[in-house]
Amino acid sequence: MRLKGTSLSFVVNFLLGVAWATAFLGAMSIFFSNYPNSFPFTLFASVFAMVPGLVAVLCLEHFITSKEKLHLLETQTKLLQALLDKEPNL
Repeated sequence: MRLKGTSLSFVVNFLLGVAWATAFLGAMSIFFSNYPNSFPFTLFASVFAMVPGLVAVLCLEHFITSKEKLHLLETQTKLLQALLDKEPNL
């Protein structure tokens, strides 16, 4: 799920796309440039080239999850406050 509604969400979603593109392009460029040499080395180098992009994806996904969790906790707090403010039925 992606962030919605603010300019921060636009920046985070854009950076998430950039991180995925970095991971993909890093792996593909290393793979196609080293493919004629050695296939096992090429696979290892491709996976290694994906790591920075995947770390960025992981960090941004953690940020998105934290923001969603905060939003849900705020909603739950409002609902609980509304329940506390109601008169008890005796």
